[in-house]
Amino acid sequence: MLLVVAHVDHMFRGQESYEDAIFVQKFCKQNNVPFEMTQVNVPEIIELTGKSSQIAARDVRYEFFLKIMEKYQYPFLALAHHGDDQMETMLMRVTRGSTGLARAGIPFIRPFYSGTIFRPFLGLERADIEDYCQRHHLSPRIDPSNEKGIYSRNRFRKEVIPFLKKENPHVHEHFQRFNEELTNDEIFLQELTIQQLNTVMTKKEECKITIDIHRFLEMPLPLQRRGIQLILNYLYKEKPTSLSAVHIDQVFLLIQHPRPSGQLDFPNGLKVIRSYYSLTFQFQTNETPSYHFELKEPGVINLPNGGEINCRYVTEETLDADVNTALFSVGRIKWPIIIRSRKIGDRMTIKGMNGSKKLKSIFIDQKVPMRERNMWPVLTDKEGNIIWLPGLKKSSFEGIDCHTKQYILFTYQK
Repeated sequence: MLLVVAHVDHMFRGQESYEDAIFVQKFCKQNNVPFEMTQVNVPEIIELTGKSSQIAARDVRYEFFLKIMEKYQYPFLALAHHGDDQMETMLMRVTRGSTGLARAGIPFIRPFYSGTIFRPFLGLERADIEDYCQRHHLSPRIDPSNEKGIYSRNRFRKEVIPFLKKENPHVHEHFQRFNEELTNDEIFLQELTIQQLNTVMTKKEECKITIDIHRFLEMPLPLQRRGIQLILNYLYKEKPTSLSAVHIDQVFLLIQHPRPSGQLDFPNGLKVIRSYYSLTFQFQTNETPSYHFELKEPGVINLPNGGEINCRYVTEETLDADVNTALFSVGRIKWPIIIRSRKIGDRMTIKGMNGSKKLKSIFIDQKVPMRERNMWPVLTDKEGNIIWLPGLKKSSFEGIDCHTKQYILFTYQK
């Protein structure tokens, strides 16, 4: 099997990066090595997509590598990361606050579509490669951006790595071993986490996951933390760089807070919502719409939440005391009957009690999840009096009147 060299010019440095590509092309030609290259305007892609420079460059690079592997029907892709790269990567991830498997470094080998990526130089340090070049009279081109202090990786390379090597010249080997141990441990723990998380989730959708807090807290603490990380990994198709271990800590604070409800706003519009003993992670693209229906006579209203309100005339003999029914004397309420979503400040009288009560307090007392409250039907008469909160509370307007034999019966089906 022949070796094929694949080179990508990301066009970050104009003519200079193009000359790098020509340098590699000439070297391959002199040594009879097949050469493939492409130029991709990554700065333009960044401007159009909003991706970071690293992600945009990585995407186009691997896309090209895959194309070349398929062209030559090669199953292996060798990349040139070395031991110093490994140290820099792991230190940056820990410093940034990564957790779980995200703390691990560059894998020596991993699947890549139907093929495999491997990195044969991870056991070597940069000095080994430079020494090889000197001994074989090779003059590689150096990317000048590697010397700029504006990049965090360069600061680790120039300031932290030399200190660690001074303490232990073989430190890169220890980092590689630590990476392998960490990766193996995390893979095992993640498998355990997935098994238990499947018993905790009550809802799983493309952009939404809900878990039962009681069952979640029965998981071992190390698996709890990894469980939250797995949920975030699932929901974020492209994880934002601003997401860190701090966000996982915030989720734990929300779970442990004495208040029964609360909300966290995470990067890119992800919301974490606690409602009693449920915790929901979801992306919200728009606000819950309000609604308003009028009944000028008996009939049926289909609600946006999937429920149904049915209204009809009845006599006393058909009375039903169920919370999903309400009975009104025909002379007690005035048409039209309004069926709407709740409003700020809504209050209603409660049957059998003096005064009135806020709907917000009723929802809290009845432990109605926050995500359902804005869609819950509220019935008012022509004067705006709330006469019924279906399935929850009946107003002082509701009930039997000994002076009438005809009633209006409302039933609610969820």
